[in-house]
Amino acid sequence: MEMAIGIRTSLGPSPRLPASANTYRNPREATTSVCFFKEILGRRLSCPFLNSRGCSNPNARLRRTAIRCSTTSTAKEAASVSKKTSMTRRDVRNIAIVAHVDHGKTTLVDAMLKQAKVFRDNQTVQERIMDSNDLERERGITILSKNTSISYKGTKINIIDTPGHSDFGGEVERVLNMVEGVLLVVDSVEGPMPQTRFVLKKALEFGHAVVVVVNKIDRPSARPDFVINSTFELFIELNATDEQCDFQVIYASGIKGKAGLSPDNLADDLGPLFEAILRCIPEPSINKDGPTQMLVSNTEYDEHKGKIAIGRLHAGVLQKGTEVKVCTSDDTCRFAKISELFVYENFSRVPVEQVQAGDICAVCGINDIMIGETIADKSSGKALPTIRVEEPTVRMSFSINTSPFVGREGKYVTSRNLRDRLYRELERNLAMKVEDGETSDTFIVSGRGTLHLTILIENMRREGYEFMVGPPKVINKYIDDKLLEPFEIATVELPEEYMGPVVELLGKRRGQMFDMQGVGSEGTSLIKYKIPTRGLLGLRNAILTVSRGTAVLNTVFDGYRPWAGDISTRDQGSLVAFEDGSTTSYALFSAQERGQLFISPGMEVYKGQIVGSHQRPGDLSLNVCKKKAATNIRSNKEQTVVLDSPLSYSLDDCIEYIQEDELVEVTPLSIRMCKNPKLTKKR
Repeated sequence: MEMAIGIRTSLGPSPRLPASANTYRNPREATTSVCFFKEILGRRLSCPFLNSRGCSNPNARLRRTAIRCSTTSTAKEAASVSKKTSMTRRDVRNIAIVAHVDHGKTTLVDAMLKQAKVFRDNQTVQERIMDSNDLERERGITILSKNTSISYKGTKINIIDTPGHSDFGGEVERVLNMVEGVLLVVDSVEGPMPQTRFVLKKALEFGHAVVVVVNKIDRPSARPDFVINSTFELFIELNATDEQCDFQVIYASGIKGKAGLSPDNLADDLGPLFEAILRCIPEPSINKDGPTQMLVSNTEYDEHKGKIAIGRLHAGVLQKGTEVKVCTSDDTCRFAKISELFVYENFSRVPVEQVQAGDICAVCGINDIMIGETIADKSSGKALPTIRVEEPTVRMSFSINTSPFVGREGKYVTSRNLRDRLYRELERNLAMKVEDGETSDTFIVSGRGTLHLTILIENMRREGYEFMVGPPKVINKYIDDKLLEPFEIATVELPEEYMGPVVELLGKRRGQMFDMQGVGSEGTSLIKYKIPTRGLLGLRNAILTVSRGTAVLNTVFDGYRPWAGDISTRDQGSLVAFEDGSTTSYALFSAQERGQLFISPGMEVYKGQIVGSHQRPGDLSLNVCKKKAATNIRSNKEQTVVLDSPLSYSLDDCIEYIQEDELVEVTPLSIRMCKNPKLTKKR
C-alpha cells in the first residue's frame, strides 16, 4: 500500500476523451489526454509536457508526473518565490468537505473521525455526529458549517463539514477562505449535481486544490468512469487551471469506512484518503513574524463565554489576555481584549495559551464581533478583504400575530421581540437580509430560497416566538429598463413511467428542458430544466403527487433572465371558516364534500382561518362549528358519521400552499393558515 500511495495516480481512471479511447492506466497517458481534451474545447493552455511539435521526451514527462501531486508542487513553487515574506506550516492541513446534498459528506466525516481514534473503543457514537442541531437530525440534512480536526502521522487536519443544499450556499462561501483545499464528494451513480457545480465554482475561484472523492462506490449501479468524465468536463466548463484539472481521485465507501485508488481495489480503511490529503492539499502559507491577522468566518454563542469568533489565523500569533484591534472593511477599528483561546482537537474545543498562524481557532471576549471583521494587531493591524456572498433571490414578510388566538402559546409576541430576533439572525447568516416593511410591525426577510427561510421560521417557533408570515416572492431586477427574474437549474430524478406527468407539470411552470439521461441500471431517468424561481414555488409537493412520491427534485440558482410570463401555481381555492368556535363531526361531514379538509373534530377555529382546500377555483366560506339540532322527535337510528382523514400540512407545505391574500400563523405549538385581514378589508 505504501508503494501504491507514493506513486502519482492523481487522475485515477482518466476522462474518456475520444470515443475509441479506454480508461487510461498511467499518468503519462492521462497528462497527454488532459492537454489534448482542453485543446479540443478551444482553450489555450501551456502544458508543461508539450512543445511546439506535441509531446516531447516522454521519459522526462513520465519522470516529472510520477514525483508528486501537481497542486502540491504549485503551492511549493509559489511559496519558494515569496519565502522572504511567508513560510508554510508542514504540520497542518485545512480542508473543507463540499458536495451536493445526500452525497455522503457527513457520513464520510464520521468514518474519518472513528478511524482517527477520536472516540474511545467503548464509546457509543450516533450516526452523523456532525449534525448536532435538532433540525439537522430531523430533516437529515446539514444546515450549519461545523469544525473538527483529526491527527494523522503527526499532521493536524482541520476539517470543515459544509451544507449540501443550495439554499445554504452562504455557509459554504464564507468558510472557503479558511482552507487551502477541498474534498469534492461525488455520488458514484448520480455524478455531479447542481450544487456540485456551485461549490466547485466557488472553490476554484479561491484557487483551492481539489481532491475528488467518488463516494458510495459500493452501490450496485455505480458507474465511476462516467462520474470521473462528467467531473472533469465540469472542471473545464468552470475554467479551472491546468493544475486544478489534474485532480486526485479517491474511491470510497463512507458508510463502510473504506477508500482506494481504484474502484475495484479498496483498502480496509481510509488510509489512501488521508495520504491524498497530505500529498495534494497544500500547507497553509503564513507570515509568522508579521502583525496578527485573523478573518472571522463564523460565530457561535455560549451561555458562559458569550460570543465566540471562529476563523483561521493568517499571520502572527494570538495570545490569551492580549489586546487586539477589530477592523472592518471601511477602515473603522475598535479595541478589544481576548479572554480565552481555543483550538479544535478531535471533536471538541481545547483551551490554549497561544495560537500559531495557519491554524483554525476560536476567540472569546469580543461580544460585538461580526462575521467578516478582522482581529488584528493592536498597533499595526490592517483589515483583510471581507467575505462576499451571493445576493438572495426570495423574500417573505414577517409580521406580528393578529389572530384571535394571539398570546395563547407563544412567549415573544410583540414587534420589538420580532425585530430583535430577525436582526440578531443577520450576525450569523450572511446570505440573509432584513428590511423594515410598510408598517412598524412588518419586516421583509430575504434569503436564498424557501428552505433557507423555513429553517429560520422553525428555529424561531421553537424558541417561543409567535408571528405570521406571508407567501414567498421572488426578487426581480430591472437592468436597462428590462424586467429580469431569477432562474434556477432544476434536476429531477424519477422512474421512467412517471416521466410524462412530470414533464407536463414543469412545462406549465415555464421550464425548459436542456438535458435528459438514464441513471444506472435502476430504470430511473434524470431530467434537467431551466425554470423561473416563481415556478418552483409549490412545485415540490406537486411533483411528489404526480410521481407517487418517487421523484427527487434538486435546484440551484443559475442567474437572472428576462421575465418568462405569467405562471399559475394553484388552481383550487380555499375553504374558510365562517365563525369562531369548536369544530363538530356533524359540520365537517357536510364540509368534506366541498374539498379536502385540514382539520379534525374538536379543534378550535376562528373566522377567516383556512380549514381545507376547495375542489374548485375560488374560496368558499363554511360553518364548520355547526351543531346538530336537538328535538323531541326520536329517530329509529342515529346517522353514522364517517369522516375522511384530514391532510396534515407541515410548515413547508403551508408556505408552499398559501397565495397572495393568505398568511401562515406560526406558534410554538400550532401552525395555521388564514386569510389576510388587511387585503380582505381593502376588497
